[in-house]
Amino acid sequence: MAKDLAIILNNGSINSAVATALAAQKYRPVMLHVEIAPQPGSRTRAAYDQQVAHFKPYREHSLVMPFLSLLAGTGPKPQAMTDPRHPALRGPQMQELLPLVAGAVRFAAHYQAAAVYLGLCVGPHGDELAQATEYGQVWNELIQLPCNLPEMEIVMPLLELEPWQVVETGFQVATPFEKTWSCMEESGEPCWACRGCRAREAAFHQAGKQDPMRVVRGGR
Repeated sequence: MAKDLAIILNNGSINSAVATALAAQKYRPVMLHVEIAPQPGSRTRAAYDQQVAHFKPYREHSLVMPFLSLLAGTGPKPQAMTDPRHPALRGPQMQELLPLVAGAVRFAAHYQAAAVYLGLCVGPHGDELAQATEYGQVWNELIQLPCNLPEMEIVMPLLELEPWQVVETGFQVATPFEKTWSCMEESGEPCWACRGCRAREAAFHQAGKQDPMRVVRGGR
């Protein structure tokens, strides 16, 4: 077992960057970017490439999973999307993550890495956190026992954090926030109006921090 290596699933987001920075404190990172299909000019891909340049990982790989496009939008929708009185159940989201985690575990087995890092963040809410934690435990039991990888573990260091706490943690570990992408648009600059941009802005505001992307890009 290469105890100094860890696979990090990274999609160019803030969570991915913070998870990578945390992993890099303990391991030599091997960064893995999963794509449904290669998209030239993709902003999330560009953010990932910038993070690769920043972290200088031991290795980096892109994994294309085109079959996922056949299933997009076919899963059950969380109730919280329509009724805020009910917490969002994590089952559908964890189902979507499963093939990504499986791919990362295969790379980890190849490198004999000690861990797979995933930047999943659900917050401290009871039902959601309990579901996500249980999935993580099942995944670890699967790879450690039936898959015969007893020393490997799946690590989700942001699981219990609120978005603003992720930002705060990121500043503590020198995360390159200016090399992340949250916007739902594919324009050259963040729109600062979509759901992704608003959530990003709220997280930095609640953390009492200035978003380095606004400084670098001259955002208002």
